[in-house]
Amino acid sequence: MKITFLGGGNMANALIGGMLKQGFAAADITVIDPGSAAREKLERTYAVNCLETAEMLDNVGDLLVLAVKPQQMKEAVAQLAGKLGQAVVVSIAAGLDLATLARFLGGHRKIVRCMPNTPALIGAGITGLCPLPEVSAAEREAADCVLSAVGSTVWIDDEGRMDGVTALSGSGPAYVFLFIEALQQAAADLGFTPEQGRQLAIETVQGAAALAAQSDEPAAVLRDRVTSKGGTTEAALNKMAEKGVKDGIIAGVKAAEARGRELGKLLGAG
Repeated sequence: MKITFLGGGNMANALIGGMLKQGFAAADITVIDPGSAAREKLERTYAVNCLETAEMLDNVGDLLVLAVKPQQMKEAVAQLAGKLGQAVVVSIAAGLDLATLARFLGGHRKIVRCMPNTPALIGAGITGLCPLPEVSAAEREAADCVLSAVGSTVWIDDEGRMDGVTALSGSGPAYVFLFIEALQQAAADLGFTPEQGRQLAIETVQGAAALAAQSDEPAAVLRDRVTSKGGTTEAALNKMAEKGVKDGIIAGVKAAEARGRELGKLLGAG
């Protein structure tokens, strides 16, 4: 499978590195990026083909990954006119809906909209994917093969849920980092060294997440098991409830989803 990346930033680097580990051939991957430093890094690190502009490309091959910023998308893909053929286009640009992408691509309809998250940079991401009806089962599998190289995938049939994917998992790492930040600050207030606070906070989050992933029981049940009547955990949870921690998180996710819809409309108006 011949694959072209439009854009060679961090997420493109993560995908390419994951793909090579999964057995993709470097010779089958081409990256278009105007930055000489980005091209040099990609060539040095992965030995993939790199081009400065799309004009230097005959065609995009079997699959095209759009890895440029949403605000730059319309201008960037204009260079690909006449080079798409029957390629599957995979967009990892946040906010741009399928209709807008199809319009930017001159009516091309073999498009899969994706929302990966930053843990993909270490192969631990999760990506939501939503295709147009014109994308066949085999083409969906090809797109899945690329995104699953950096973590898990979830297919979403209703594009209206993609802003929710962005709010939950796309923005989600920031929520977790905020929780770790709060634990580390509490550790400092309790007299622990920065190194001790970091280890205690991060490994607690890692362990709890691993336990939740391996259990079939709801998170609420797991939480109750740690919470003894009249104990320290109950005292902490009561104070967090008083401060509105859980409600704040839920409200925050909903605010992110609403903002995603607003940004999508703004981007689509271009």
